[in-house]
Amino acid sequence: MGAMAAVKYAELGAFLRSRRERIRPADVGLPTGPRRRVPGLRREEVAQLAGASVDYYNELERGAGSQPSEQMIAALARALRLSADERDYLYRLAERPVPVQGGAASHVHPGMLDLLGRLTSTPAQVITDLHVTLVQNPLAVALVGDQSGFRGPRASFVHRWFTEPDTRRLHPEADHESQSRAFVADLRAAAARRDAKDPEVGSMIRTLLGVSPEFAALWADHDVAFRRDDRKRIVHPTLGVIEVNCLNLFSEDGRQRLLWFTPAVGTDSAGLLDLLGVVGTQDVGEASVSSPTRTGGRSPRRGE
Repeated sequence: MGAMAAVKYAELGAFLRSRRERIRPADVGLPTGPRRRVPGLRREEVAQLAGASVDYYNELERGAGSQPSEQMIAALARALRLSADERDYLYRLAERPVPVQGGAASHVHPGMLDLLGRLTSTPAQVITDLHVTLVQNPLAVALVGDQSGFRGPRASFVHRWFTEPDTRRLHPEADHESQSRAFVADLRAAAARRDAKDPEVGSMIRTLLGVSPEFAALWADHDVAFRRDDRKRIVHPTLGVIEVNCLNLFSEDGRQRLLWFTPAVGTDSAGLLDLLGVVGTQDVGEASVSSPTRTGGRSPRRGE
């Protein structure tokens, strides 16, 4: 490690410690406890929230150890409720490129994370306008699988929907056409809201036009509509078909949305959703999905 890198890593450790000490356990959904002798969070609590080992996080705070990955930095930024400027500073201290907004490592606003943490009895997740999953609560993982580990173009559920047939097992076959149409209309709305020269959305559209005749045909219809609310059927490997309402809270710039699922009225979905916490996550053997680098001990993904 060079002298300059050593100085930066020492500053990185000091910065992490300062951010850890300012957060109350209740801010991140942890019990305060009667014997807390340190201000803010304990090191092991930050490690747990970020999906890292305690030893690894201790090394980071000491300014030692290996260079943290971009995925780890994103996880730490969320665990410590960093602002956008603080998140960018952390990336630079770790000598990693600051990710563009909209990708799998996008910064999630602390307020949106706080809302997600308060939704303990309903499945919820934060996704981007291109349907990249940024963070999920445990019930969302139990309902639709862990989607947070995909990288590159595959990070977008819309990309996987039109390029990986197994992804569609999440919904009954009778619903596939309507889902495809809704995804394309939502993507067109997102593309219009972004800058015309945005490379991420432009690359995604060009790729899908080239590899998916279905996408190309729907894109030619020029339908445009954000998915503000929706009613859909989700196929769970243990509980069967669960019919839910999907509600969205959009960020100010429209690039992120907090998505949560509630039981559809007139169905038995309320009881099925109650069972999610008991059933937990399920592996349906998605053989076509490779295992990306993980930052935590989550179970295999299924879809969105």
